[in-house]
Amino acid sequence: MVESKLAMIRINAARLALSRGDAVLGMGVQQVRSGSIAALARRSGFDFLFIDLEHSALDPAAAANIAAAALPLGIAPLVRVPSKNSPDIARLLDGGAQGIVVPHVDDAAEAAQAVRACKYPPIGARSFFALQPHFDYGRRPVEDAMAEANRQILTIVMLESPRAIANAQAIAAVPGVDVLMIGCNDLSLELGIPGQLDHPSIGSACREVIAACAAHGKHPGLGGVADAPLLNRYIDAGMRFVLASNDTDLLLAAGEARVQSLRRPGLSGP
Repeated sequence: MVESKLAMIRINAARLALSRGDAVLGMGVQQVRSGSIAALARRSGFDFLFIDLEHSALDPAAAANIAAAALPLGIAPLVRVPSKNSPDIARLLDGGAQGIVVPHVDDAAEAAQAVRACKYPPIGARSFFALQPHFDYGRRPVEDAMAEANRQILTIVMLESPRAIANAQAIAAVPGVDVLMIGCNDLSLELGIPGQLDHPSIGSACREVIAACAAHGKHPGLGGVADAPLLNRYIDAGMRFVLASNDTDLLLAAGEARVQSLRRPGLSGP
């Protein structure tokens, strides 16, 4: 049986859903180092993993192992690198990541730099390595493999400052950028309203990014909002790439609920 061209590479389920206009929900990975987190997240219904190397002690090797485990399960493994100048982007993509989240992107030039690191020519400048988990470690014709990889890999840039929000239209216009993601916590700090994620200024920033994405065919996203009703408000407003929770919050919430369901008089707590 001859494989179809699309069968050359693992399909990015999150990207496919975004292309249909669906909202996709991600789980942040900060504490768990086992590849089993991919199956647990998929079983829970998440669309992508947000493997976080900026705000955790995870290293690139652990991130690549989790990403490779996620690929055959149909949950998209995405990795947030520690900085916009990270030297690990190519290694993470070669190791199994289906997208890179670049933090603190403030203008179109920095967005273009992110694209160059994430995408193959002619869109970017990433070097090619054939034996990747995306291709089931099989060799494919280079030109076809690069073109299909460019169609599957997500380049996600994080807007986390007033300058970035002001440049949202220019950033969204950069070819190869797929998602403009607001980092709500850092943006609130820069706006002088730390932690006030329901503040009108955050709402205004969301509207600006949603409008910029609509104008240029990109996908708007956000992270940092833990309150479910507020998160739903932003989804209803048009956010489509959504970091819904993380392994730490989920474990704490489930653990606290379990203990409370069993705690009764006569059982002492800590």
